[in-house]
Amino acid sequence: MNQTPQRPPELLSEASVDALLRDTTPWLSCEECFERMDAYAEAVVLGGGAAHDEAMARHLSACPACDEEARSLVELLQAG
Repeated sequence: MNQTPQRPPELLSEASVDALLRDTTPWLSCEECFERMDAYAEAVVLGGGAAHDEAMARHLSACPACDEEARSLVELLQAG
């Protein structure tokens, strides 16, 4: 039996814990988010502010990968 001490688990940052505990209802999967991302980004650019899509807003507030993708798409549309 191996007696090598195991490395203690790394602690999550406060922001990570907050994101994990955030209420994301109405729930939207990443796949559903990507299906709606083009329309969302266009609404943000054309509307001059955040599009009113509660499910998207909740998902993006808790999912860094989708949020980064949405921000990149908005920047691309604004540059074009």
